[in-house]
Amino acid sequence: QVQLVESGGGTAQAGGSLRLSCVPSPRTYRPGCMGWFRQAPGKEREGVAHMYTTLDVTYYADSVKGRFTISRDNANNTLYLQMDSLKPEDSAMYYCAVPNSCPKLQAEYIYWGQGTQVTVSS
Repeated sequence: QVQLVESGGGTAQAGGSLRLSCVPSPRTYRPGCMGWFRQAPGKEREGVAHMYTTLDVTYYADSVKGRFTISRDNANNTLYLQMDSLKPEDSAMYYCAVPNSCPKLQAEYIYWGQGTQVTVSS
């Protein structure tokens, strides 16, 4: 049974930064593509960023491009989402996930974690 465990959410002021982490279980699980999506109350799910984990190719939603960076520590099999220049509209539950299509940010997800809350105050 694959599990994805997120950490690093919290509260930040507008313009601030947060970094999310995701560790898969079992630690030997290494999908070719991983990513993050978010969902705010009353809003549709939004794919935020995906990456091919062995090719270092990344995809971003227009809403976060230039502010968020997805990366992976292959040695520790950990996925990150560095979020800079945060805006109140970034407030949402963020989920680490395995998409069924890497280039498509509107992809379906095969696995996802329990989520970590990000709240940005103005």
